[in-house]
Amino acid sequence: MSMQVELLGGFGEKGRTSIAVRLDGGPRVLFDLGIKVGASGADYYPALEGPVDDIEAVFISHAHEDHVGALAWLLAKGWRGRILMTRETLAEAPATLAGYADPADLAKNALPRERIELFAPGDTLTAGGLSVATGRSGHVVGGVWFAIEGGGGRLVYTADVVPESAVFVMDPVPACDLLIFDASYGADPVPGAERAAAIADWIGSHPQGCLLPTPLSGRSLELIAALATPFAIHAAMRPALAAQIEAGAALAPGIADVLRRRLSAAADWRDGDPLPRRPLLCDDGMGKAGPSARLLPLAAARAWPVLLTGHLPSGSPGERLHAEGRADWIRMPTHPTLAGNLAIWEGADRPAALGHSCGPSDLEALKPHIPALRTVYRTGDRLIVPQGRNA
Repeated sequence: MSMQVELLGGFGEKGRTSIAVRLDGGPRVLFDLGIKVGASGADYYPALEGPVDDIEAVFISHAHEDHVGALAWLLAKGWRGRILMTRETLAEAPATLAGYADPADLAKNALPRERIELFAPGDTLTAGGLSVATGRSGHVVGGVWFAIEGGGGRLVYTADVVPESAVFVMDPVPACDLLIFDASYGADPVPGAERAAAIADWIGSHPQGCLLPTPLSGRSLELIAALATPFAIHAAMRPALAAQIEAGAALAPGIADVLRRRLSAAADWRDGDPLPRRPLLCDDGMGKAGPSARLLPLAAARAWPVLLTGHLPSGSPGERLHAEGRADWIRMPTHPTLAGNLAIWEGADRPAALGHSCGPSDLEALKPHIPALRTVYRTGDRLIVPQGRNA
C-alpha cells in the first residue's frame, strides 16, 4: 500500500495552497484549501476537478486566504465531509471568507460550524486511514503543520511556518520520507531580526505618521513586537489582537507581556478620523479586503507614507502602489528564510522535498542548498510518497 499525493495548488506558484493525500483506493484527505489572489476563473481555486464525493475530510492549517479561502467554493460543490481546524482558526476563518470567497458561494454555504471538528496543536487525528499528527507552526496563533502517516510512509506538510519568529513558537517537525515545506522566500538569506530592524528604522524616519497594512493574524503581532514608537491600530483589530496575545502556549516566553503593554498603549483609529501622526496598523496586508482596502487609496491620495511588509500578488492594490513608487516595501519574515528551511530539512532527516508557495526561479535557487529538492513538480501533478527514509 502506498501514500499518494495530489498537488492541488501552490506548486510553482504563490497562492491556492492545497494538497490531497490518499492510500491506494481509499478516500482523499485534503490539507488546506486556499485561493490565489490576483488570479481569476479556475486559477483562483485549487485544481480540484471532477466529483468531490471521495473527499473524506479537509484539514485547515490556519485562516489566511491562501489556505482557507476556497472552503465555501468546495461546499458549493455539494461536499459534506469532515472539516478539522483549531479553535483560533475557526474564530478567524469567517472574516477571511468574507473578504475572499465568492459572495454567492458564501451566501449559500456559510461556515458549517456544526460540522467542524476542533483540535489543538499537538493533537494526533485520523482520517481516510491516515494518522495525522500536528504541531505549532510559529506563523499564527492556532496555526499548525501536519505529519501524515500511512502505507508505510510519512509525509510532513508544513503549511506556513516561521522557525525564526520573535513572537510565536514552532514545534520541530519529525523525520519523514517526503517533506513539503514553505518555500515562500526561496533562498533569501536575510535573518528576520535584520528585517525587523530595517522596518523599525523606516518607521522612525517617518515621524509624521505612516500606514502599515498587515494581516490581522500573525504578522500584526510581529510588527507590534518590532515597533519602538507609539502607534495606532484600526479599532476593529483590537479584539482579535488581544485574543492572540492571550493565546498562552502559542507565544514565545515573555513576549505576551511586551505585546500586551504595547497594545494597551496603542491609539484606536476609526474610519473618518484624521490620519494620525504616528504609525497606523490596518488589515489586510495587500489592500484587497478589510480596512486597508479603504485606507491604501486614502494614503495614496494624501501622499501619506505607506510601508508594505509581505507578499504582493500581481494586480493587488498594494502591488500597484509599490510599482508606481507610492509605497515602500520591506519584508517582515513570516515564512522561513534560507537558514530556517535548511534547519527544517536537516531536522526531518534530509528527506526528498517539495517547496510550496513560490515560483520556479525561487525553487531553482533553493536546489543547491537542499539537494533532495524536487523542482519539477507543479500544481496538478501527482506523486507517491517514498517508502524508506531518503528514498
